[in-house]
Amino acid sequence: MSGVTSTQAPTRSLVLWFPDWPITALTRGTALDESRTIAVIDKGAVVACSAAARASGVRRGQRRRDAQARAPGLKVVAADVSRDQRVFSPVVSRIEALAPGVQLVRPGLCALRARGPARYYGGEIEAARALLASLREIGLTDVRAGIADGPFTAEQAAKAGASPGDPVFTVPAGGAAGFLAPLSVAVLDAASLGVPQTSTQTKSPANSSADLVGLLARLGVQTLGAFAAMPEERVRERFGGRGIRLHSLAGGLDSRPVQPRTPPPELHREVAFEPPLEIADQVAFAMRVAAEEFIDGLGARDLVCTELRVQLVGDRGEQSERVWLHPASFDAAAVVDRVRWQLGEDSGEPGGGGREKAPLKSGVTLVRISPEAVDAASHHRPAIFGSGPEERVHHALSRVQAMLGHRGVLTPAIGGGRWLAERQVLVPWGDRAVLAKERARPWPGSLPDPLPSVVYSEPPPVEVLSLGGYAVDVDERGAVSAVPAQFTEDGRTRAIEEWAGPWPVIERGWDAARSRRAHRFQVVDAEGQAWLLVCEAGSWLVEGRYD
Repeated sequence: MSGVTSTQAPTRSLVLWFPDWPITALTRGTALDESRTIAVIDKGAVVACSAAARASGVRRGQRRRDAQARAPGLKVVAADVSRDQRVFSPVVSRIEALAPGVQLVRPGLCALRARGPARYYGGEIEAARALLASLREIGLTDVRAGIADGPFTAEQAAKAGASPGDPVFTVPAGGAAGFLAPLSVAVLDAASLGVPQTSTQTKSPANSSADLVGLLARLGVQTLGAFAAMPEERVRERFGGRGIRLHSLAGGLDSRPVQPRTPPPELHREVAFEPPLEIADQVAFAMRVAAEEFIDGLGARDLVCTELRVQLVGDRGEQSERVWLHPASFDAAAVVDRVRWQLGEDSGEPGGGGREKAPLKSGVTLVRISPEAVDAASHHRPAIFGSGPEERVHHALSRVQAMLGHRGVLTPAIGGGRWLAERQVLVPWGDRAVLAKERARPWPGSLPDPLPSVVYSEPPPVEVLSLGGYAVDVDERGAVSAVPAQFTEDGRTRAIEEWAGPWPVIERGWDAARSRRAHRFQVVDAEGQAWLLVCEAGSWLVEGRYD
């Protein structure tokens, strides 16, 4: 296969590796403490874990239940590639400010040509230490740097050679093969091959690096040195172009150049306050110009913002971060409103439950606004005659919300659960409904249709009596102690003409502290009014009313 191997000398490369980046991204983006035992799980397996979890025996690749068996108090978090990328993006921008030409391999791993930074900082090691010092200023203390011929060898140098005590490891020019020789062939699993599969390669049993590594292990080839010593003709014959590519990597002949990324346009805006501001209206007023520049910057690229991320930094270092939604798209006034509402929530005023939110306990020193999601502006341009009543409703509700606050206008949504009150979810206008209990899940004991038209958020107590004036109860077997004849609601006694039940509702029977056992009844009074009553531990409540 022509074009797979190359006689071009490998380029001196500098690779920066951030160990367990998914953990770092999680703790930097939320209020989680990095010292806790945390594991990030993807497809049932551990992909990253904190130092405390590693000390308890948790390892990458473990199944979830095995990891939890090693560390009973393990905090399990689902993998989120977008979170990893979002938190890593400003880190790459910081590196580019000191050494342009960064290639983003994946979140937590980046590479750049060593020559330019080495000439500027006076040497390869000096350049690496300057980059690490800049990263320590933003709290990234555990970063490893590897310098070698080619990005693959430099990556292995950062992972296998560098350590927390000596975070920079250099492989001398021409020494890549000797450095790689004792390493396991398993490191080829993550190699970026850059070789397209042909039909011949697809038919080969070693049509991926993982298959090839497994086959090499079965053949007794355990190290990169042993693989590099195999004749190239035999490797090509058995493994094709992909095998030749891996064979070159194993021998330290990584001819791939570092491919710098094109930095994305700066769509965000941030405003710093010195001295810190304590009053929300002052912060909102100061954000007006930045909000207009933010919207104008998007408009210059024919974009609109449909989801807005607002980050607030307090004088004591605490942060508040939230993603705000909009029914259509944000304008400058709507951006300023979201900043003010988020400050109101952090000061203890009523507000919606934002994602990744932490309260501010001091004055505001920095506000950063950035687009979380954008859309083409053409999709949001009004029609020739406007959008009619829908547009007028949106503007009216938005104006009322701007005057009354984020939760001044609420829209209903239906969630999951067994009890009617918990299924009613009120969502601030413009927010996406984030349900604590999914409606689509099975809820044994939940009430079937038709549902009551009136549901009490705080069910009022009632007294249910038999014909003899005795209190009616339900025993553990679900048997009614007497026939319900009347109930007293809001001081008014109503005769029961028809009744049906009981229907049990049993929750968390395995947890003595949180278990709940109750029975529902449907009754019709003498006036033809239908009610939904609940008997729990001898007490009766009105859960709803049928109109």
